[in-house]
Amino acid sequence: MAKVRLALVQTNPVVGAISSNLADCLNWVSKAHAEGADVVLFGEMSATGYPIEDLATRSGFVQQAQDSIDEFARQLQGAGFGEMHVVIGHPALASAQSQGHWAIASNCASVLHSGRVVARYAKHHLPNYGVFDEFRVFVPGNEACTFEVNGIVCSLLICEDIWQSGGPVAQLAANNTDLTLVLNGSPFELEKQSTRLELVSDLAQANHTAVAYVNLVGGQDDLVFDGNSLLVDSSGSLKATGAAFSTGIQLATVESGGAVINDQPIATKPHAKSKSEHDLAAIWNCLTLGLGDYVRKNGFGSVVLGLSGGIDSAVCAAIAVDAIGKDAVFGVSLPSVYSSDHSKSDAFDLAQRLGVAIRTESIAEIVAVTEEQLGLTDLSAENLQARVRGLILMALSNKEGHLTLTTGNKTELAVGYSTIYGDSVGGFAPIKDVPKTMVWDLAEWRNARARAAGEIEPIPQNSITKPPSAELRPDQVDQDSLPPYEQLDAILALYIDGRSSRQEIISTGWDAEVVDKVISLVSSSEWKRRQGAIGPKISGMSFGRDRRMPITNKFR
Repeated sequence: MAKVRLALVQTNPVVGAISSNLADCLNWVSKAHAEGADVVLFGEMSATGYPIEDLATRSGFVQQAQDSIDEFARQLQGAGFGEMHVVIGHPALASAQSQGHWAIASNCASVLHSGRVVARYAKHHLPNYGVFDEFRVFVPGNEACTFEVNGIVCSLLICEDIWQSGGPVAQLAANNTDLTLVLNGSPFELEKQSTRLELVSDLAQANHTAVAYVNLVGGQDDLVFDGNSLLVDSSGSLKATGAAFSTGIQLATVESGGAVINDQPIATKPHAKSKSEHDLAAIWNCLTLGLGDYVRKNGFGSVVLGLSGGIDSAVCAAIAVDAIGKDAVFGVSLPSVYSSDHSKSDAFDLAQRLGVAIRTESIAEIVAVTEEQLGLTDLSAENLQARVRGLILMALSNKEGHLTLTTGNKTELAVGYSTIYGDSVGGFAPIKDVPKTMVWDLAEWRNARARAAGEIEPIPQNSITKPPSAELRPDQVDQDSLPPYEQLDAILALYIDGRSSRQEIISTGWDAEVVDKVISLVSSSEWKRRQGAIGPKISGMSFGRDRRMPITNKFR
């Protein structure tokens, strides 16, 4: 019976680092060769990183990527891997007739064999929604790609192609495809993996083909690719999975007709006590990978953040320690005349639990001089305190080379509960897409994980249980100006994530006055969000890439 040995390889490429990305791919091909692989499948744009955005419109970049693939094929041949079929994603120049004023390249996958490119496929369906704008920068393909290895008929698809029933998907059965190879750059979203499995399984059953779905890994700006690659047989049964949030290789044998023999059993993952616990673990892994890769890929050696004793800065600090290690995390206590004793002590307690350095830089004198000079009172004086804190953090960033983390959560960003150029200052926002109520859940989950491992809980209980406060005036708490966070997050979930109208939200039982206040706050805060730092996307409606609203906007 005809069969092929297939290697599914998850890599973590860096956008634009073509040489090092391909060097990494060569190492993985070597490992696959040692395991007897006939076909090696990488993820979407694994040669260049993904998404490349407007780099796709730069002819010099695209030509370099295309030439590098030709050279990579020769490298494989020279290294003794030429008999293998290596499938790798990259951009390539479209034909002159199909190029437009803006789009000049296609999102491609090339099949490398015997030292050359023996087949090339261009992605047909270019997503133009949510975080994707590929229709803007790529030329769509219009031809299917099928090739044969050891009597097994293989067909290529790229990511969005399998979400559409027409085009190349419709040709799989007609081409008698035994194995469909799908290259993907699919960012993490909560509960997305079950959707992927259902989609891949349905594709396999409908077309009587095994389907290998390989996804990228790693953080790219505000996107995080979670791996979780899949291999299903022609009946739609799951036969192999890739690791979550880490690089790796999975091998299996695919026979004619789409049967799959997996000599590497599906990796067993620790069973979470509940779906919620499983989701929180996935979110934490996404946030740590996103932050860690942003730091490493952009050449930072460390991060600095203000430690207020509150829940947001505590969770951000714990994420940073898990992402890059305690020695690379620097905390700063920035007390004002309104800072409570417990806020200062909670900040130092957190630093001790995490093992991170902390220093105190009082803002009182700078604030007092500026207030007197400018005659500031009330809100302008409150905002000044936040801005002085931001000034100090950025000064330390400049002086010592740290990346400054801003600790705002999705709820605060939604309603503008932050000071522009103050507590919103920073280069990366680890919990930007995390609602306030979920921040507390993550803190509890991270502490529970520490207890289960026999470790000290990283986040002080007082930071979790005390009422949140900006402490910019005496006895201030967040609920002085905001609805309770449980209510606020529920309304925001309907309005932001669900895109529900005012009347639809009210019809679910929420008070009209509260709904109107929330909608007004969201609408009037777009200008702040537009200037904010990026952070890892975990939802289907993150601020920035997903939700793009005009700043000048009178619609309510």
